Amino acid sequence: MATKYGKYRKPGNRLRNSAIVLAVLSLVFMGVVIYRTYVIYQTELPSFEQLHNIEPSLKTKIYDRNGILLKEFYTENRVLTPYKDLPPHLVDMLLASEDRAFYSHWGIDLRRLFIVAANNILRWRITAGASTVTQQLSRMLFLTRKQTIERKVKEALTAIKIERNYSKQEIIEMYLNQYYFGRGAYGIAAASHTFFSKEVSELGTNDCAILIGLLPAPNINSPITNPEKSLRARNRVLYSYHQTGYIIKDQYDSLSSEPLVISPPEEKVGIAPYFTETVRKYVLDTYGEDVLYSGGLKVFTSLDVGLQEAAENALYKKIDSLRARIARKYSPDNPTYTMIRPDTVDEYGDSLRMYRPVQGAFLAIDNANGDVLAMVGGRSFEKSEFNRAVQSRLQPGSCFKPFLYTACIDNGFRTTDIIDDNPIVLDIPGTKQYRPHNFDSKFLGPITIRDGIRLSRNLVAVRLMLKIHPEQAIFYAHKMGITTDLPAVPALALGTADVRLIEMVSAFSVFPNSGIHIPPRMVHRIVDRYGRELENNTAVRKEEVLSAQTAYIMVSLMRSVVDGGTGRRSRWMGFTRPAGGKTGTSNNFCDNWFVGYSPQITAGTWIGFEKKISLGRNQDGAKNGVPVWTEFMLAAHDSLPVLDFEEPDGIVHADVCLESGELATDRCVNVRAEVFVEGNHPTATCHIHPSANLYDAKSGGREDPVPEDTTEERVHF
Repeated sequence: MATKYGKYRKPGNRLRNSAIVLAVLSLVFMGVVIYRTYVIYQTELPSFEQLHNIEPSLKTKIYDRNGILLKEFYTENRVLTPYKDLPPHLVDMLLASEDRAFYSHWGIDLRRLFIVAANNILRWRITAGASTVTQQLSRMLFLTRKQTIERKVKEALTAIKIERNYSKQEIIEMYLNQYYFGRGAYGIAAASHTFFSKEVSELGTNDCAILIGLLPAPNINSPITNPEKSLRARNRVLYSYHQTGYIIKDQYDSLSSEPLVISPPEEKVGIAPYFTETVRKYVLDTYGEDVLYSGGLKVFTSLDVGLQEAAENALYKKIDSLRARIARKYSPDNPTYTMIRPDTVDEYGDSLRMYRPVQGAFLAIDNANGDVLAMVGGRSFEKSEFNRAVQSRLQPGSCFKPFLYTACIDNGFRTTDIIDDNPIVLDIPGTKQYRPHNFDSKFLGPITIRDGIRLSRNLVAVRLMLKIHPEQAIFYAHKMGITTDLPAVPALALGTADVRLIEMVSAFSVFPNSGIHIPPRMVHRIVDRYGRELENNTAVRKEEVLSAQTAYIMVSLMRSVVDGGTGRRSRWMGFTRPAGGKTGTSNNFCDNWFVGYSPQITAGTWIGFEKKISLGRNQDGAKNGVPVWTEFMLAAHDSLPVLDFEEPDGIVHADVCLESGELATDRCVNVRAEVFVEGNHPTATCHIHPSANLYDAKSGGREDPVPEDTTEERVHF
C-alpha cells in the first residue's frame, strides 16, 4: 500500500534491520571486550618475571649465640611452610570448601562460574562467589578486593597465568602461606601458632576445620573474638569435607559435636627485650624498614640466653628489695618517693600516688671478642622501653677513678707513692670554694696509691687529679672508649660527669685484655631469606690503647678493691675467681655502680631512680651494685675454666715498705708485695727502717710516728 510519503515498509523489514544493528553492536562490543582483555593480559597483569619471583613478606628473626630465638619483627606474621609439611586433611578441607574442581580447571572454573552467576541473578543478590583458589591467590598477590568487573577480569586472567607457571601443589602452598587468618597471622604457620600454639604438622582435624573456616571472613569467624560464629564456620567446613567423601557421616557427626577448642599463646615481649630492641634499631638503620619487617632476615647475635636470665634475676631481685625498703620507710604521701599517676584513680575519682620505680641496668661483655653476653635496660620493658644500659647518661661516682689512676700509672706514678688523705679546699675563680670530702667523712692521712683506690678515698683522687691535670684523665677515658663530654675540672676525679654503662663496661675490659680495646659487638651475622650472607662481623676489631704493663698494674690495683676494699662483698658471697673492679656512688647515694671483670668477662651494673633522688643513707655501690655483679659472675663462670690474669714481660715484683715506698728491709713492719713497671721500680732500701746490719743503736732507734695532720690544705687556681 502506498502513502503520501512513499511505499509502505513491512514490519518484518524493521525487525530484520534492528537485528542486524544489534548484531553489529554486539560484535563491536565483543571486539572491544576482546581487545581490552588482550590489552589487560599483555600490559596490566603481572609479568612472567614477577610470577616467577613471588616473594611473600617474611618476618625477621633474632637469635642468640646458641641459635635460640629471641624475637621476631614483622608487619605480616608469616613463616613459610612447604607443601610436604601440610597435613593432608588441611589441603582436602581447603579444596572441599573453596574449590572442588581445583585439579581439573586451568585457573577459572567456568561451570561453577555460570551456575553461581545464574543463581545470583535469579535471587537478585550475591549468594556465593565463584573464585577458584588460584583466583583468590592472584587477588592476594597482585590485586585488590575492589568489586569491579575489570578487577574480576584481571583476577581471572592472572589466575590463568599463575596456572601456567606453577604446579597445583605450589599454588596450594603459596595460598596457605599467603592467606591472612586474622589476629596478625599471615600464613598457616602463624595461624597455627596464634590460635593453637602448635606447629602446622601437629594440627588435628578440627583444628584444620577452624582455620579453613576463617578464610571467608577472618575477623568475623575468629575463634577468639566470635567463638559461636567460629563454631558454625568450622561445622560448615566439616560438612563440605563429608560431602566430598573424605569422612563418613558418623565421623562428621562426632567431629561437629565437639566443642570449640583453641590455645592461643601468652603475649610476651620476647627474650632480652632491651637487647633485641637495640638490634632492631641497628637493622632498621642499616637495611631499612621494608627489609627489617618483610625481608625474612635471620640475625645471629652475641647474647647468651642463660646469662641474660642470670643478669635479669640478679638485678630484678635487688631492685625489688630496694623498692620494698622504700615502701616500708616512706609513706605513700611522701612527695620525694611517690608520684601522681593521673590515669590511676580510686573509687572517689581522685588521682593516686604511686611509689617511684627503682630502675637499674646491667651489661656483660666477653673480653675475648667484645660480645655483649647480657643486657638489661630497666626493670620492665613493657612499662618503659628506654634502655638505661645504652641510652642513659649517668654519674659514675668513684667508678670513674680507674681512668684517673690509669693516667697516673702510665705517666710514672707507682702503686706505692704516698698521697695525703687530708682535707683540701680549692679556690676556683668565678665559683664558690670546692671542699671535696670522703664517703665516711674521715681522713687517713698519708696512704699509698693502692690504698687510695682500694678504699676509694676521694681526697686522694682529687690530689692525683691536681697533679696530672683533668685533661690527662679525660684523654685516657676517651682513649679507652668513653665518648661523652667530660669537663676538665678537679671534681671529675669523683665521677661527676655523665657516662653510659655500655661504654664503662667496654672501657674496663681494656684492663683484663692487656691494654687492648675491643668495641662492643651485638650482631655476628645477618643472612637473607635465601641464606645469602649480608653481614659478617665475626672478625674481632682490636686497638691497643694502653701498654700491657700499665694495664697489668691497674688490674693489680683493682684486684685490691675486690679482695679487701669496697668490693670485698663479692668475696663474702663466694666469688673466688681472680677479679678486679670498682664501686661507684654519686652524691647523696643517688647512683649505685659496680663495674668489674675476671680474665674472661667484664660486667657492670647501675641502680637508681630516673631522677636524682637518694636511694637512702648508706645505699651505695658496695651494698647494691656488688651483689648484683657477683650473682651474675657466679652463674657466668660456673662452666668456665679458672684462669688468672696474664702477666706481660716488663713487670717487676718487690716487697716494699708502705711508710717509705722503698724496698723493704728486715726492720720494716708494714710490708706489701708490690708490682712495678720495669724501669720504674724502687731500687733504694727503706731509709726509715734501715736493715739491722746497718742500724746504729746509738741513733736512738726508730722514729716516732708522725701524728695525723687534718689541717685543710688550700689550693689556688
